[in-house]
Amino acid sequence: MSIHTTAPTHQIRGTILILLSAACFGTTLIFTQRALDGGATLSSLLVYRYVIGTVLLCIVAGGVGPVLAVGDRKWRLLWIGGPAQAAIAGLSVASLQFIPAASVAFLFYTYPTWVAVLAIVRRTETVDARSAAALVLSLAGIVTIVGNPLATQLDPRGIGLALGAAAIYAMMIPWLGRIQDGLKPAAALTWITVAAALCFLVGAVVSKATLFPATTSLVLNAGALALIATAIAFTAFLAGLAELGPVRTSIVSTVEPFWTALLAGLVLGQRVGPRTWIGGAMIAAAMVVLQRRSSPAR
Repeated sequence: MSIHTTAPTHQIRGTILILLSAACFGTTLIFTQRALDGGATLSSLLVYRYVIGTVLLCIVAGGVGPVLAVGDRKWRLLWIGGPAQAAIAGLSVASLQFIPAASVAFLFYTYPTWVAVLAIVRRTETVDARSAAALVLSLAGIVTIVGNPLATQLDPRGIGLALGAAAIYAMMIPWLGRIQDGLKPAAALTWITVAAALCFLVGAVVSKATLFPATTSLVLNAGALALIATAIAFTAFLAGLAELGPVRTSIVSTVEPFWTALLAGLVLGQRVGPRTWIGGAMIAAAMVVLQRRSSPAR
């Protein structure tokens, strides 16, 4: 016979950190839309976001010294982490040229499934019945929020680009968990944002995007993205990842579309319908399932 007990303290702490991270990531659409409405280009916004984000993360890490103390791992963070982050953003944006945003959202948020599959194949983490149930609930919640992604015929190019972003993110999550072990999250992330900023800067130069002079709208919204959706979001994400592991982290992160929908309703005036609330409730139920565990009764 067994009884159900609440999750250990470290799991609760990790879940809170990932929920904070998801809420911060959920502001990306809001500040991006405001910047674009203010006349900024997407290329310039990405460059400014990651340049400012690098400075903020360096400050959070305690200065240049702790960042340099990362040691030889900085090369992997530069050559793998940064380009991977840039690729995720680039592929997601590119997919919007071929398929609707709702379909992109659904396809991208299949990444928890790929994280679970990778964990099973590599035998790095146990995916039990509770984790599987939470995964199904969270994905069902996303479908409820964004709608049926297969309602119309989708361009295979858009599907491939969105799934490519999801696959890279799914591989990046466990990789981040391993490489950041023993490091300050902000120090490790500084190297990633440096490389991402360089990637976006090269892209802006190639596309001949206008970077100067910077408008007030560009600086303010890029600064908000750098602080909230980059420095705070990524730092909380890595801290939560260290507590929960890749599978649980990816499942809890699926709350992000719900936060985004709520913020779009509050800030952009977009309608928040019953599907958003129902989907959010399903994702919340997934969090509850994930926080429960079985332990033998004495």
